[in-house]
Amino acid sequence: MRKLRDVCRVVVLRSSIGALIIISLMLVQTGCQPKPDIAVGIALVAEGLNHPVAVAVPDDGSNRLFIVDQIGLLYVVNASGVLEAQPFLDLTGKMVTLSTSYDERGLLGLAFHPDFKNNRRFFVFYNVPLKAGDPQDFDCRVRISEFLAQPGGQNAADPDSEQVLLEVLKPSSNHNGGEIAFGPDGYLYIGIGDGGGANDVGTGHTEGLGNGQDLNKLLGKILRYDVSTPGTAQVPPDNPFVGDPDIQPAIYAYGFRNPWRFSFDAGGEHRLFCTDVGQNLIEEVDIITKGGNYGWNIKEGTLCFDPQNPGSPLAQCPAIGARGEALIDPVIEYSHSGRGAAIVGKAIAGGFVYRGSAIPALIGKYIFADWSGSFAAPDGKLFIADEQPDKTWKVKEAGIAGQRNNRLNSFVLGVGQGLDKEAYVLTATTTGPRGSTGQVWKLVPAP
Repeated sequence: MRKLRDVCRVVVLRSSIGALIIISLMLVQTGCQPKPDIAVGIALVAEGLNHPVAVAVPDDGSNRLFIVDQIGLLYVVNASGVLEAQPFLDLTGKMVTLSTSYDERGLLGLAFHPDFKNNRRFFVFYNVPLKAGDPQDFDCRVRISEFLAQPGGQNAADPDSEQVLLEVLKPSSNHNGGEIAFGPDGYLYIGIGDGGGANDVGTGHTEGLGNGQDLNKLLGKILRYDVSTPGTAQVPPDNPFVGDPDIQPAIYAYGFRNPWRFSFDAGGEHRLFCTDVGQNLIEEVDIITKGGNYGWNIKEGTLCFDPQNPGSPLAQCPAIGARGEALIDPVIEYSHSGRGAAIVGKAIAGGFVYRGSAIPALIGKYIFADWSGSFAAPDGKLFIADEQPDKTWKVKEAGIAGQRNNRLNSFVLGVGQGLDKEAYVLTATTTGPRGSTGQVWKLVPAP
């Protein structure tokens, strides 16, 4: 008779709030993976989606979780933990046509007004086609719009209530950014990529400078707006460049390639963390300060970037931007190749400081993910970063209990948090928005 340590035992648990299923495999000597330094469990929240890229929650007492599906649909997981069959909002008829093999465009962001319970206002980030008169060698527009939910707490938006607040022309399909979120100050923050293509050069990119460094453009920036008046996006008077006629006043921070996700720490000093997707070599996490320059395309992470040879960093580069301002390095970075690196990946997929209660060992730590180590096979990873007394960060990969290789074995499209500050991971097994392999998972304690 084999001892317990020589076999794998499957434990199935059902949560108390409805259809969340946790599957875990016990650590064993034969046929199971070694126990990682940090382990978490995952509970299935929703499945059958296309490409879920974000979650958001309104502070309205409804206990609903909203899911952003890249193909142009917003879905609701109701208070009973059930995914509503009908979308909350359908934008498929207004969006650009997406490529099913791979596409970075689509419906990418959702934010609820802090007073959503009373005013029913929410905001979305999505890509729309070019208009008549737009440069025909450009690709699309980024659109930020405001909508109203139907009254009475219904799981439906009013599709005719759209008010367009902002549109930004993009030369290429990639590097959209996509995050929108309200800060502790009540203002709406928006992350937009450098316009796409590669190297921040070429059509639609400022020659010799790049869009990330060009303060006359909104591309490659984090923007900040006052949306307190319905249907309008106004520049707050304390934005860092207000009053300078040579700078777009909506800019809050700049020097980004593709700020896919950012998040405000729900505790501590409410710092703003941003995951900026790198190019050939480096992925990075930045802590955003008002008016800060985060280096792209002078630097990729802490490396000196060469647009003519992006695979080989320069030996030297400026430590300042065109205005003489210091370039701010990331607090966390990791490589695309092994070469002895502690962690590796291809595209950082978002993160936030965990302030939930379900996993006490993670409280105050930064949780982030990487899309996949490969296009050929889905191999997304989850990481936990712990800030040290000297302000450096120690990063470890989190093992996923019960999963093959202690990995998610999917492409990670995003991470997010609920109103209770618990963590969610969004995955699919396809590189592009097709099929129905999209899933949303909640992080839970490892059994």
